[in-house]
Amino acid sequence: MSARKWLPWIVVVAVAVAVFAAWSAFRPGGLPEHIASGNGRIEATEIDIATRSGGRLLEVMVREGEFVKAGEVLARVDTQSLQASLLEAEAQVQQAQHAELAAEALVSQRESEKAAAQAVVAQRQTELKSARNRYQRSQTLAQRGSVSTQQLEDHQASMEGAEAALNAAQAQVAAMDSAIAAARAQVVQAQSLIRAAQATAARLQVEIDDADLEAPRDGRIQYRVAQPGEVLAPGGRVLNMIDISEVYMTFYLPTTAAGRVALGTEVRLVLDAAPDMVVPAKISFVASQAQFTPKTVETESERLKLMFRVRASIDPDLLRKYAEQVKTGLPGMAYVRTDDDQEWPPELQMQLVQ
Repeated sequence: MSARKWLPWIVVVAVAVAVFAAWSAFRPGGLPEHIASGNGRIEATEIDIATRSGGRLLEVMVREGEFVKAGEVLARVDTQSLQASLLEAEAQVQQAQHAELAAEALVSQRESEKAAAQAVVAQRQTELKSARNRYQRSQTLAQRGSVSTQQLEDHQASMEGAEAALNAAQAQVAAMDSAIAAARAQVVQAQSLIRAAQATAARLQVEIDDADLEAPRDGRIQYRVAQPGEVLAPGGRVLNMIDISEVYMTFYLPTTAAGRVALGTEVRLVLDAAPDMVVPAKISFVASQAQFTPKTVETESERLKLMFRVRASIDPDLLRKYAEQVKTGLPGMAYVRTDDDQEWPPELQMQLVQ
């Protein structure tokens, strides 16, 4: 057979060898049936450090890759405009407080005037009583002829004048009641203005405090988004950090394996950067729905193609111990023991990171 006739067979063999090599590279051989595996990358929770209010970024006190503690000030935004607004709000508080004092003084004045008016009412009532008694005596005496008609009429006019004076005094008391109610309304209005100005001052103080951008938790700065001198809008990102206390690997398992793992199941992670080290982890999430689903699932072979997303979290105590070595984005393999009664194979027990 000529070399030309052998060429197609050589190509087939080469392709088969390449496929076998690729399969061997991505699927470790020799693992027992109770060990499922999947490849993934190390990930961590990312946190954006952003401004609450707009302003000019004054300074950034951390560098990319630097570890930070919760509560540490990472950057600072200019607060001159907020400080001016705060002074204005505080002045409004004082102005409203003075208005409240003036309104309370007016209430006291109106109450004193009412007390005086009530005293006049009492005096007018006494005068009316006396005038009415004189008039009644005059009527009795007039019937006997002891009092002239003129004197009787004078006593009657005096009584009617006393009644008019009493009505006027009572009207003055009613007017004082209205004046007191108006003065008290001014007090309530001033108190409302005080609360509104105090709320504005408190909000501005919070915005000023938030101008010091603090780390919400322990972590590592991943990269800068803004530089000092830039003017940022409200919610403008300044830094991005990762929470090194919550590091995990996301990978995928087929239906047969995903259905046999539960939360808390032990996992072994082997990173490409350190293939001789085994990192212990535990299942912290299993998707309730398949991520890769064929359009129609009718046969058992098609159902076996379904893949479920799984997350394996590394112990926070272990992460704190090796904080300097934690790096996101590292690829590796995750191995899951689907049968707790079986032992881990030797290659996943040796050099276990603790």
